[in-house]
Amino acid sequence: MESIHNFTVLIERDEDGIFVGSVPSLRGCHTQGETIEELLRNIREAIELCLEVEKEIPVGEFVGVQQIPIEV
Repeated sequence: MESIHNFTVLIERDEDGIFVGSVPSLRGCHTQGETIEELLRNIREAIELCLEVEKEIPVGEFVGVQQIPIEV
């Protein structure tokens, strides 16, 4: 029987305005899109493909995101 699993997706906007998404719990699982909607469609497909390779659903808990200011 199949079950539903929620994956955390980190979304950033690059210098060209493209949205980039990655799934920290799945190694190499990232993609991009010109809009959030396109990104979400693409990341869903990327997650499905990564799960085909991984064969197991990773266990983990999303804790949070922090921004650290560093003067450069």
